[in-house]
Amino acid sequence: MSRRLLGLLLVLPALAVIAFLFILPLVMSAVGAFRVEDGGFGWHNFYKTFDLYTKDIVFSVVIITISAILIGLASVAIGGYLTLGEHPVAVAILRWLYRWPMFIPFIVVGQILRTFLAKSGLMNSTLISLGLLTPIDAQSYLDWRGIVIAFVWKQTPFVALLVAGAMASVNRDTIEAARNLGASRLRILFEVLVPQVSVTLTVGLILSFVTMMSVLSVPLMINAQSPTMLTADIAFRVNAYGDYGVANALGLVSLVLASSVAWIYLRQSLKERA
Repeated sequence: MSRRLLGLLLVLPALAVIAFLFILPLVMSAVGAFRVEDGGFGWHNFYKTFDLYTKDIVFSVVIITISAILIGLASVAIGGYLTLGEHPVAVAILRWLYRWPMFIPFIVVGQILRTFLAKSGLMNSTLISLGLLTPIDAQSYLDWRGIVIAFVWKQTPFVALLVAGAMASVNRDTIEAARNLGASRLRILFEVLVPQVSVTLTVGLILSFVTMMSVLSVPLMINAQSPTMLTADIAFRVNAYGDYGVANALGLVSLVLASSVAWIYLRQSLKERA
């Protein structure tokens, strides 16, 4: 048996899994998005999608973009303090604490923040007991703000882990040179460290963008009103109407949105290989 044939047989199980569990469902979903009720093909499902869910599409993009920006800032702050922090106890505590949300499923995050951010939830109750808030001024954060808080709290540890590792691998001589020239820690962070870990930060934010685009439990549990995320719309079309055509069209729109940022990741990967 030739080496080429042997190699093909070795990778055949992996190729079969990718073909039948990823590529085939994707193709079937794309075909279903263009299939109309009479069995033909057309743009009817997309017309209906943009007629009913344009606000939700914009809402999803805005929410995920805001969340990604906040995740990036928080990750840079955490990674910067772990790299430049001068208090060993604070650095050790932060290193131990910030990773915990990575091990909590999104559905648990939704349930935790639903009880924490409600009008009579733990946050408002604590503020009222401390005298910082009156009961009449208490308000619910179970809206777009709650989704942003959930996404930032869940995804920041993942990106911060990548960024902190990249910052730790930066040549310390550049940091010491900046300190010798009188640069503050904030200036070292944004002018020395961040430019050198920008690729890692971008990759982490892109992966977080794609992850947040696919989350269903958080918008369902925190923001039940309209507008809402595309994942909740897809579930609603399937469960309430059995309308797989519009659901597939919404899924294809989500795929295009995710692919638009994934293209940046692929372009950067190809650039590094070149």
